[in-house]
Amino acid sequence: MIEYDFDLFVIGVGSGGVRAARMSAQYGARVATAEDKYMGGTCVNVGCIPKKLFVYASHFPEEYHHAQGFGWGPAEPSFDWQVLLDNKNQEIKRLNGVYQGLLDQAGVTHYDGRARIVDAHHVSINDQVVSTGKILVATGSWPSVPEFPGSEHVITSNEGFFLKTLPKKSLVVGGGYIAVEFAGIFQGLGVESHLSYRGPLFLRKFDRDVREVVRDELHKKGVHLHFDSHVERIEKHADDLFLVHFADGSQMETNLVLYATGRHPAVTDIGLENVNVDLRSNGAIIVDDEFRTSEPSIFALGDVTDKIQLTPVAIAEAMAFSATHFNNDPKVMDYDDIATAVFCQPNIGTVGMTEDEAREAYDEIEIYRSIFRPLKHTLSGSDEQYLMKIIVDKATDRLVGAHMVGSEAGEIIQGLAVAFKAGVTKSILDSTIGIHPTTAEEFVTMREPAS
Repeated sequence: MIEYDFDLFVIGVGSGGVRAARMSAQYGARVATAEDKYMGGTCVNVGCIPKKLFVYASHFPEEYHHAQGFGWGPAEPSFDWQVLLDNKNQEIKRLNGVYQGLLDQAGVTHYDGRARIVDAHHVSINDQVVSTGKILVATGSWPSVPEFPGSEHVITSNEGFFLKTLPKKSLVVGGGYIAVEFAGIFQGLGVESHLSYRGPLFLRKFDRDVREVVRDELHKKGVHLHFDSHVERIEKHADDLFLVHFADGSQMETNLVLYATGRHPAVTDIGLENVNVDLRSNGAIIVDDEFRTSEPSIFALGDVTDKIQLTPVAIAEAMAFSATHFNNDPKVMDYDDIATAVFCQPNIGTVGMTEDEAREAYDEIEIYRSIFRPLKHTLSGSDEQYLMKIIVDKATDRLVGAHMVGSEAGEIIQGLAVAFKAGVTKSILDSTIGIHPTTAEEFVTMREPAS
């Protein structure tokens, strides 16, 4: 047998890469990793974690206002962006150390530097070349900005987490969850926030009711929404002043333009041209159920395969990969009924099918829908509305979709996601005693179908 330096070399130490490396090492494999950007990947550094910290920060002004209905005097405290930025950076630094510690404790050899695939069993890092039985590509994804006149003046979500100062006015371009979240963050932090989307309504992969409620709530919160809007060019008039020209002839002056128009698999300059690895048209690495590419010794998982770009999915894939290849315990990843959340304000939580998807898949469905003002806002003075929606396959009584817009929607939908995996039916929900008074009890008290 050929003796390699390592049994597994992982390129990229995001959530998926670290988990795969750590678990494979615990199963007895000799493992190495390499990373030239962030320890912990997108989620820890320029994704989930800092994003949610910013969402928390942006929500406090509303809380100060809402408190008056409960007897607290008016408060207009000042906001210090630098304090938030410094504290966020410190927390990310701590998490970087945690991830490094996980690799160290598992006995993983880590290299700081750009890793490139030399051939099916060799990887170069800086000036060093090592051999390995298997290579796992877990390089994630990277923000994508289309080329147009003035595109060099825009930033992406990556840079949005490190702004030196907050702009007075911002324009976010895009219709996905990142765009919607950043528009809400900027507005909550006191920035005049605008969102431009080429289509008639954002969040196109989400349930229609969810999209409409979020649109209405963002509008109430002061976010300026521009649908069927297409940026043609951007002119720089000063260091912090840009003139944006739209296809309909309108113009907008703004201090910042953030593009959140999608992410592409991060496959550039990692040596894939040196091996037989098939890619999709968008650069995503094609893998089978064991995460193996068309090159038998090379594997890939996480965002770089562009299946479902979520941190918990990458972690679950890593667990399946490690068990299959280094613990003689074959696991096949289950991509059904994966719950997700969007941290706009109010939040979105969703699991299962949208109404349109369910109508395509089943002969007859029942829709249960409730739109209401939560108890808190009966005193806060806010007219914020929540949405709760259940989609049921009438033939089996099984839930096939559940959607929520409201505070802590992700926390509530997580519980329903467990029930989905267990095959929960509407009759089981009906027989469940609610916790009163909570928002979540609405899911077990909706009795009459809306359609």
